[in-house]
This record gives sequence, C-alpha cells and structure tokens, in this order.
Amino acid sequence: MTNETSDRWALPLLHAGQAQKEIMHNEALARIDMLLHGVAESADLAAPPTAPVAGQCWIVATGASGAWAGREAHVAGWTEGGWRFVAPRAGLRLEVADRGHGMAYDGTAWRDSAVRGDGFYVEGQQIVGARLAAIAGPAGGTTVDVESRGAIAAILAALQGHGLISM
Repeated sequence: MTNETSDRWALPLLHAGQAQKEIMHNEALARIDMLLHGVAESADLAAPPTAPVAGQCWIVATGASGAWAGREAHVAGWTEGGWRFVAPRAGLRLEVADRGHGMAYDGTAWRDSAVRGDGFYVEGQQIVGARLAAIAGPAGGTTVDVESRGAIAAILAALQGHGLISM
C-alpha cells in the first residue's frame, strides 16, 4: 500500500511495522466522527468560536481567519486535541443547527437544502410555504356558472391532493 491517506476523506492509513498506530487510528476516528450523521453549529462563522465544546463542528465561512485561515468551506471540528479539518467532497450533507435545515456541498460550494421547516425552495426562492387555511368552495350568488364552479372545484381538489392547501 503506497497511499498515506484514504482516497475519499484523506483518513490516515496504518502501515505494517508502523509505531504508535493508535495515533493514526484515533485521527481517522476523529474525522469519521465529524462526518457521520454530521451536524454543524453554523455555516456563517469565519473565525473560530472562543469556547467550542469537544464534538462541535462548523462549516468554515468565506474570509476565514485565526486557526481557520485558509480553510474556507472545510468542516472544522473541535476535539480535545484541537481543531481538525475535513475538506468537503461533492455530496457531503450536514444539518446546520442555527439554520434549522441541512446544507449540501455540490463540489464547489455549500448550498442550503431545498426542503426546510418553513417551506420548499428552488434556487433560494421560496416556492411553497406553510399550509394555509382551507379555501371555501364557491357558493351563492345570483348567477351560477356550472362550468366555472366545476373548474374551481377541480383546482381546489388538485391543490388539496398535493397538500398545498388544507382540506
């Protein structure tokens, strides 16, 4: 084996005859711990927090400084041994606590999830929001247009069927 690190996440690999293998093994486990079912505290900090807790992670924002300098877009995790960094790869997804939704790395940048607690978004614009109260069906009036009422009823039924309005 000639690789020093794994191909996907650059996890340190052990070598036959290597002394202190537990150091390399523990480093690999620390990185796996950051990514497995990962949660980042925020994706908006460019400087490390002053009092991180072991196990907390952040997505490093643009303009990184201090211990995070040069690590923009990396996942920064605080451990008892200090900061650990993992460069993201396309497809990496993390929940982001202060945003209340996930983010995914597309190979060039972190993108907010389309599905969020307050609706569904396309290209950052909200398309579907929270469910509103039901729309009452047409009734009354002095002139009744059966075709119009039928079309309106069909539209309401389709919107209700898709869960876009209340029943």
